[in-house]
This record gives sequence, structure tokens and C-alpha cells, in this order.
Amino acid sequence: MMHDSSGAEEPGHAAAPGFSGAVRFPDDVDQALPAAHQADLRLAAEAAVRGGMATLVFYRSDSLKTEEKSPGDPVTEADHASNDAVLAVICSRCPADAVLSEESAPPSRAGAGGRLWVVDPLDGTREFIDGIDEFACMVGLAHRGRAVLGAVYVPGSRRLYLGVADGGAWVAECNAAAEAGFAVSIGPLRSLHVSRPADGRTRLVRSRSHPDERLARIEAALPSVDIVPSGSVGVKCARIATGEADLYVHPVPYLKEWDTCAPEAMLRGAGGEVTDCGGQPLAYGKADPKQPGGILAGHPSSWAGALPLVRRESAGIL
Repeated sequence: MMHDSSGAEEPGHAAAPGFSGAVRFPDDVDQALPAAHQADLRLAAEAAVRGGMATLVFYRSDSLKTEEKSPGDPVTEADHASNDAVLAVICSRCPADAVLSEESAPPSRAGAGGRLWVVDPLDGTREFIDGIDEFACMVGLAHRGRAVLGAVYVPGSRRLYLGVADGGAWVAECNAAAEAGFAVSIGPLRSLHVSRPADGRTRLVRSRSHPDERLARIEAALPSVDIVPSGSVGVKCARIATGEADLYVHPVPYLKEWDTCAPEAMLRGAGGEVTDCGGQPLAYGKADPKQPGGILAGHPSSWAGALPLVRRESAGIL
């Protein structure tokens, strides 16, 4: 859902505790990031870190409040707390921009100049509930329907991934404390670039919690495959960007724009390819936020090698 950047509180849930400390960037951050995107990348990074830190207040809590938005689609008080933290940053810094967030109401207007912030405050809610560290807070920026940049913060590993589509990607270790009032220090940024193993095997990263018959057929047909189970879409794409995996396929019509925007920008910045399962670009700011053609992402050679098979097996959703 989209949210009007007014800074108003969301109805339906009480304000939750979050992270109120400072977020500190390394001294050379502006030298590491492209000049044209420095301000937006810093905003995305701070918003993602604050959102991720807000989730840790509730992580592995015996009293975590959980409900279902629809059957099989859980939401927790941590999702709402993260959403509040992310929107507080975006709405205060870019009040003219529109925001599309999984946990917010639609906006009353379009963003200035076609800018749209796309937010998944807690990607990997099932993993969060199960106490598995593979969840993320993801903040992306789209412009005129295309992903431009994104930040993916993984609180469990304290890693922040940043990327500009076709303009570079970086990872930083964060010195973070869950208690409100403590500062989070973002460490030096290291450049990311996709890579493949020398033996030619394909390391396919797939969901822990979303089995699919189409994906099972794709896995069986791909030669020399190693399966890398993972949670959040952001974590999956980060593993490709860091060279830990080569390919991600999700041939279902249930993904939303907030699932894909920040991971797409980050992985493309690292030299990866990201499309739907038919090889077409993913679009943002649509009337319906679904990504009906699923997602195919990976190292360029892995992506190209898998595309004919994935396109054929995904014909029912394309």
C-alpha cells in the first residue's frame, strides 16, 4: 500500500518502542557513494537501519503480538514499529515524495517528479517469528516506474547493503545496539560485485517458507545445482551480490513492489540481472503493486542460462 508523506500516525496500532539513537556514517561515505545519489542513499540507509533496529525490540520475545492480514500472511508489532521508524525518516526529509509501504495506507497524490519510496519494513516476517536471523528492513527509491537505489539492512548479521541500479553496490558492517539511545555506527563501505564459482555449478537461493511446484521443476531441470535456503528477498539478493549464490527464481504472482525494489537496485548495482520470470523489467508505482511475473535474479551468465527454462515453466503467470 502507498502512504502519503504527511508524517501522520497510522491507524490501527499503537505507537511502539523503537530505536532513538544516532545513526553514524563513516567519514569517507560521500567519497564512496556516487555524487548524484549521496543524499538519497544516506536517507535510505538511515531509514533502513532505524527500521531494522526497531524490530529488535521484539525479536525472540515470548510476548510478540502477531496477527494475519490474510491466511498465511502474518504481521507483527515489529512490522508496525519498523514501518513507523522508516516513515519518520522519509516523511521528515522528503515530504513531497510518495511512499509505497506494505504496512501503510494509500497516498492521496503522486510523488514529486515521479519519485516513489518503496518500503518493506520487515521482509521475512515468518523468519522473524521463528527466530531465524534472515529478515531485513528494505528501503528503495523508484523514479518513473524503475528502481533507482536501495538499502537492505539485516539486523541479525548487522550488515547494511546499499546499491544504485547500474551504479555500484556496497556492504558495511554496523556496530549496533538494540537499546534505544545507543548509536549505530556504520562501518567502512566495501564494494560488491557478483561472481560465480570456478567449477561452474549454480548456487540457487530459494525460500525456506514458500515451496512451489514450478520452482521444483526448475530446480530439477537446472544442471549442477546447489540449493541455498534463505529467508527475505533482500537476504537472497544480498547473497548473490556478495558471491555466495548465483541465481534466485520465484515464479509466483504474489510478490509485491516492496519485496523487490531495494533488492533489485542493490543487486543490479553489483552487476547482477533482475527481471520478472519472462525477462521483462520490473515496474513500480503501478495501480496494483503486485509483481505478477515473479522475479528472476542472478549473475548475468546464470540469469541468461536459466531464462529460457524459467520463462517456459512460468508461462502460467506471464
